[in-house]
Amino acid sequence: MRKALFVWGGWDGHTPRKCVDLFAPWLAEQGFDVEIADTLDVFADDEKLKCLNLVVPVWTMGELTPEQEETLCQAVARGVGLAGWHAGLADAFRSNTEFQFMAGGQFVSHPGGILPAWNVKITNREHEITKDVADFTMRDTERYYLHIDPSNEVLATTPIADGFDMPVIWTRNWGRGRVAYNSIGHTCKDFEVPEAKLLVQRSLLWAAN
Repeated sequence: MRKALFVWGGWDGHTPRKCVDLFAPWLAEQGFDVEIADTLDVFADDEKLKCLNLVVPVWTMGELTPEQEETLCQAVARGVGLAGWHAGLADAFRSNTEFQFMAGGQFVSHPGGILPAWNVKITNREHEITKDVADFTMRDTERYYLHIDPSNEVLATTPIADGFDMPVIWTRNWGRGRVAYNSIGHTCKDFEVPEAKLLVQRSLLWAAN
C-alpha cells in the first residue's frame, strides 16, 4: 500500500488543518495509508520518511532544524514525492535554503492582497495534472508573486502585470523525487472551485508516482 504523510501547522490563517481534512481522506480513498502529524519532528525520522511515497507539508513559515531539512531533502532525492499548495511549500521555512531549492520557488508578495477575481491559464494541456482542465477564475482570494527556479516545468500561470504572467502550478524533480506545487489555496474555501481542488488532487497523485 502506498503511504502519505501530511504535516500541518504554522500560521493558522491559512486553515492548514481544514485543508488536510479535505485532502487526506480523499487520498485514503485512492488507496493510500495516510498519516497526519502536527509536528516538524517527523521530518528528522529517516526510517519513517524512507517508507513513504508522498510528503505533503501544510505549514506556513516556521523553521526546520538542520537535521530535519537534511533528512527531508534526502528522502525526496531518494524518490519520495513532495507536493503542496500556497504557503505549504512556497512560504514555509524561509530560512531553509535547501528546502526552497527543492520546492522550486519562494513567496515574495501577494500583489493587491485579496482580489475580487483573477484568472488561471492552463499553459500545458498535455500533462496528467492539467489534462482536460479549462482555464478558470479564482475569486476573493490571493495570488502569489514568487521567485521561481527556471528549471520548473510550468503548467499554469496568471497575469501579474502588463505582458507578464506568474507561474501558478509547476512540477520539477529533486533527485529521483517528484515535486508538485500549486500556489492556489489561501484558505480551504479556495478549493470550493472545482478546478482548484482537482488540480491539487492530481498533483498529489503525480508526485506520489
